[in-house]
Amino acid sequence: MAEIVPFVNEGLGNSSYLIALDDDVAVMVDPDRSVGRYLREAEARNLRIAAVFETHLHADFVTGAVELAHATGASIYAPVAAHLKYGHHALKGEDSVRLANCEIEAVTSPGHTSEHLSYVLRAESQPPLLFSGGSLIVGGAARTDLVSPQMTEGLSRDQFRTLKRSFAHLPDETGLYPTHGGGSFCSAGAGGPRISTLGAERRGNPLLEIDDEDEFVRTFPALFPAVPAYFFRMREFNMAGPRLSAEIGLPGALAPADFEREMSGATVLDVRPIGEYSEGHIPGSLNIAFRDSYATWLGWIVPEDARLLFVLGDADLQRVVEESLLVGYENFGGYLAGDIAAWKESGRAVRGTELASVSEAATAIEDGALPLDVGEVSEFAEGHIPGALNIPLGQLAHELDQIPRDRPIVAYCGHGERASTGVSLLEAAGYRNFVSLSGGMEAWDRHQK
Repeated sequence: MAEIVPFVNEGLGNSSYLIALDDDVAVMVDPDRSVGRYLREAEARNLRIAAVFETHLHADFVTGAVELAHATGASIYAPVAAHLKYGHHALKGEDSVRLANCEIEAVTSPGHTSEHLSYVLRAESQPPLLFSGGSLIVGGAARTDLVSPQMTEGLSRDQFRTLKRSFAHLPDETGLYPTHGGGSFCSAGAGGPRISTLGAERRGNPLLEIDDEDEFVRTFPALFPAVPAYFFRMREFNMAGPRLSAEIGLPGALAPADFEREMSGATVLDVRPIGEYSEGHIPGSLNIAFRDSYATWLGWIVPEDARLLFVLGDADLQRVVEESLLVGYENFGGYLAGDIAAWKESGRAVRGTELASVSEAATAIEDGALPLDVGEVSEFAEGHIPGALNIPLGQLAHELDQIPRDRPIVAYCGHGERASTGVSLLEAAGYRNFVSLSGGMEAWDRHQK
């Protein structure tokens, strides 16, 4: 009987799966590049990872298939239409793989991507298990606009047909294990269950209730949030296959003088919490607080070829590097030894950013400051400060010409972290008269009640 161990990356909203097929053989489905946790779990269970199955070319993270294969000797299985440029077994629909008395069948399921396969695992004494990638997820399906605008309509039609036909032969009790889920920019909505059954989805998934293909094509692509910019380069990255993490290594510590010399042409990335950043930071540094969504915002905002210099605070260097590698960043220049205290003690300049209370922000706005909402368009529609200009954080660096330089700015978002990133972008662009709303829209709403 197959046993499934899910691994959820909360920031990306994605799941990967370690499946124990018998006493010592396991397979992985859609692993990401942070493979250490898979290896530790397999070792704790005395499992040998014999195979890795990829459902599609991922847009939101770097695959861990290459790293796992190198570490374990596992075979890689992937869709033939993915055209991977590294060693693998290419599968097409209805192909099957036999491992440890289990059969794993590939099912053609395009829509989220053109090459997409899902996998049905059949083992004795249990219902089938469907590893559906993005072709069917709990309460929906994954988006169809990540390959090119010209392909979105065709992929949406493929997605409609996949939902109607690809899994029709499977019984209601089939377990559903998607890769994408709540919180993923590949899916709509946030939170909620990540696994289900086909029967539950047939009864409750609203997409399965749509019987008109043209209606589906009109409405489905509009369900999703904005696309992080890095998504459009990940497919090629994953097609080529990433370098091994050991070949890249960890960046070294740099004394303030050495750090300053390295800053020319680099991105100084301050990953400390917004309160620490606001108290004092290296002028021109970019604040992306190290939290679940760190990798997404790094990929969205920072150029793909940037050389990264880190101001870490209490963040763990290994974890920061892992999350950076997860979205394709591999050029690490070093980190500041002794942190911001050493920088200040060396006599080098720091700059502070004011965190304004709701009452202070309200007074500033009454006196003529412009509220700048860096939340998503959907968030802005749900509620915003009157008179606010909405430029989502992922677009801010490209739309600075919309922001006046002769007027104070009050930047805000839902809770405050994105606003801190936003004002760090403003500062780097030469803006000086700005504050960040402490607690964001959530604090503003509480104050209004």
